[in-house]
Order: sequence, then C-alpha cells, then structure tokens
Amino acid sequence: MNTVRFFSISGLFIGLLILAGLIIWQGVGEVITLLLEGGWLLLTLPLIWLPGFIIQVHGWKYLFPTGRVPPFRELFLAMWMGRAINTLLPVATIGGDVARARLLHLWGRDGMDACASVMVDKAVQALALVPWSIIGACLMLMLAIDDQLALYIAAGILLFGLNVVGFIFLQRKGMFGFSARLIARFNSSENWLRITDNAHSVDDIVRELYAHKRRFMASLFWRTLGLVLTTGEVWLACYLLGYPVSIIEALILKSLTQIITDIAFVIPNGYGVQEGGFMAIGALVGLAPDVGLAVSLAIRIREVVFDVPGLLLWHHIEVKYLFRKAAAHPSPDKV
Repeated sequence: MNTVRFFSISGLFIGLLILAGLIIWQGVGEVITLLLEGGWLLLTLPLIWLPGFIIQVHGWKYLFPTGRVPPFRELFLAMWMGRAINTLLPVATIGGDVARARLLHLWGRDGMDACASVMVDKAVQALALVPWSIIGACLMLMLAIDDQLALYIAAGILLFGLNVVGFIFLQRKGMFGFSARLIARFNSSENWLRITDNAHSVDDIVRELYAHKRRFMASLFWRTLGLVLTTGEVWLACYLLGYPVSIIEALILKSLTQIITDIAFVIPNGYGVQEGGFMAIGALVGLAPDVGLAVSLAIRIREVVFDVPGLLLWHHIEVKYLFRKAAAHPSPDKV
C-alpha cells in the first residue's frame, strides 16, 4: 500500500510539473485571456457532460446479479463520489472504486456483490475505451488528417485492448482468490482466512456476471455511448473560446486524448498528459497549441463544479458513519 501511495504521489507531482510547464511555455497571460474570453458560460460545460455520465451509471446496473441491482440513486451517488475520489486524490485510479463498493455496502447492499460488480465495471470501463478510441482513429483516417499517426494510435489501441482482455481473463480465472491464497502463506490468522473465503465468493460472483454475456455487452454499449456523448463538452468549449470545431473534430479530440490519458494512469487525473494530448491532437484539427491547452483546462471546470461536491459528500458520509460506529461501540474508558 505504501508503494502504491508513493507512486501515486510521485505521479501527481510529475503531472503537475508537466501541467505547469505547458502553461508557462504557452504563456500564462495568453492562456488566462483565452479562458476569460469564454466567460461565465464555461460553467455550463459540466451540464453538457452530465448526460454521458448518467448513461454510464445506467450501464453499471447491468453488472449486478439478477434481482440484486441497487436503486439508480445509489449507483449514481456511489459512482459520483468514486469518480471524485479518483479525480481529486492520488489513489492510483482505484481508490474511488474501492470507495463506491464500500458505499453500497454501507447502504445495505451485499458487500461481495458490490466488490464483484465494481471489479467487472472497472474492466468494462477500460474495454469501452477501445471502440471509443477506434472511432477517433477511423475518423482521422476518413478525414485524412494524419494517416501515419492514426495507424500508430490503432497499434496502441490494439495493445491496450489486449491488456484489458488479459485482465478480464485473470478475473474469470479467480484472481482475487489466488491473491488471497498467496498472501495467506505469510498470514495464517483467522481473520485472513475469512478474507480468503470471501475472496473466493467474490470470484464466483465475478464469473457469474461474465457468464451473462448479454448483460455484459449491454453494459459495454452504454459505457461506450456515455463516452461518445461527453464529446459535447469539447465541442462547446471550443465554441465558447472562439475557435469552433465540427462535432467530428471534437470527437477525434475527445476520444484520442482520453485514451492517451488513461494509458498514462500513473499520472493521477492525467494532469499535464491530458493537456499535452489536446495540444498535439488539437494541432491536427487546426487548433493552435495555446487554444488546445485552454480547451483542456476549460473542461476541467467540471472537476470543481461536479467533483469537489462529490468529494465533500463522501467525506460527510464517512465521518457520519464513524460517529455512528463510535456511538454504538464506545471505548471501555468511556463506559
């Protein structure tokens, strides 16, 4: 855990350095001027992004055992807070997923169902990037923007997709139970034996979820559609900044920068990586580097408008739970 935290904090530091370097390179004043020209209407960007997020939440509901699907409200809140944690905290893009499983359990849902569902949803989330980025690469080829780069991107997508398929294979083969058994060789306590048993139960539910191929494919479809709909925020950002692009160009920008950002998962929230992607891919559709940088910073407004409240709500729920737990189990010196 300390190693993961070290790499996460190191990645955050590197990402912020890259981001600061790009802003200084393009000129702090020029970038701020571009954003100010967009005005208060830039605050509407999270609104055009929200429908895509809601559709992705809808896709998650297919990844629960039949008859044990939590209400949409719980799924929305859990994914919202999980996304906020992954976005704003250095948690190696998995801390938020652990949190959403925990939240569902706190709200009375079966813990093993929640864990299995989140793990499969993580695989679907990664797998959805493959068709999403293929769309962007194909559009680059169709518009003859840069055939050579499109082919390089396609090769990268293929490699990324093979890694996702390998991850799914390991999940179906019982990776959680295997990991627990491996650790059990060095920890034979009764508590860990119970964890090992639970890990095997989670593996069984994971296999059950993958066995329902139609539900899995439905989840993948809705996840991908949700990603496509988030293109609207890039299109609107370019328009508000005074450098309009077509929907197709916006889709190329959004899809290819997202795959670049997700591949560089060691950089929390893709700080610097996303900006560099928008500058590079933006140049291919006619955007100057400073404009591409401004567009990337503009769509990060949702991290303030949407993610900060989610993080605060998660903190409130956890603190409330701790107080309730302390009241139910007072320490001996207070009795």
